[in-house]
Amino acid sequence: MSELVTGEAVALEVRPARLPSRALAVLLDLAVAVVCYILVMVALAASTSSLDDAAQIALSITAFLLVLVGGPIAVETLSHGRSLGKLACGLRVVRDDGGPIRFRHALVRGAIGAVEILMTFGVVAVIASLVSARGRRLGDVFAGTLVVRERVPAARTGFVPPPPPWLAGRFSELDLSAVPDSLWLSVRQYLTRMRQLDPQVGWAMAQRLATDVAARTGAPAPQGVPPAAYLAAVLQERQAREARRAFGNGGAGGVTGAPAPYGQGAQAPGPSHSYGSYAPPGGFSVAGAEGFGPQAQPSRPVGPPEVVPPAGGSAPDGRPATGFAPPA
Repeated sequence: MSELVTGEAVALEVRPARLPSRALAVLLDLAVAVVCYILVMVALAASTSSLDDAAQIALSITAFLLVLVGGPIAVETLSHGRSLGKLACGLRVVRDDGGPIRFRHALVRGAIGAVEILMTFGVVAVIASLVSARGRRLGDVFAGTLVVRERVPAARTGFVPPPPPWLAGRFSELDLSAVPDSLWLSVRQYLTRMRQLDPQVGWAMAQRLATDVAARTGAPAPQGVPPAAYLAAVLQERQAREARRAFGNGGAGGVTGAPAPYGQGAQAPGPSHSYGSYAPPGGFSVAGAEGFGPQAQPSRPVGPPEVVPPAGGSAPDGRPATGFAPPA
């Protein structure tokens, strides 16, 4: 897994293509190009038999450049980085910032590819791909492009559990610009695998990651909030900001009735918002964090239950009753 940073400073998690899949895509593209070149040469030989040898050689060189060099350039430009071979292998050529390639990128890749693939039989391209950390050949390095996988198996993508509803939108005022991409990736990997970890190990990892995130944001984690729930809420806030930045305000709809932002007096909900409990080592439990650790017995509600006075009477503290009973 690798990351591309867009022009809006958004980190995109992508999977660079490996050498075997890229080699297979190149072979398919070359097979199609060679077949087209042979058909063009047969047509030229039949239509230019009356020309002299110099003219026929010039036409052969022109056909070679147009079909074997210009053809892939035109195909990648029109398809935005998906040739026939890449489409069959589930690959795509993108810019270093994750955007679609343009004509200048395809031109550089095609011109250098004629040397490192056609003239050296792919030896230079293979060596460059093996040396590069992201499997890029020389054409990708000079063009500023990267070949990535478009089709990723669904079973390998982890599900990030959402935070408790009472934490949604609570960190909207938090400054996340100082949190590095590597730490975000660690948080995401932990949240997708925390159910597979030992409870003691998972709790320690969550505390360490929450401490790192809080140190980078400059604001301590809220008291009484499990570290895993805190990490999930902060990660959801980052994803919401990325969606708003990419699609505008309409791309990430707001949450109706969301609590006050973090740092503005937002408090954890009372007994009416209980969604389970989180049991860290030592027996401490926090209500409202279901799904963020091993399940324990439901914690005792904090405070006495609310007493609804009868209609026309008075409340226990002496205030006159309003006659309105909230729904159960």
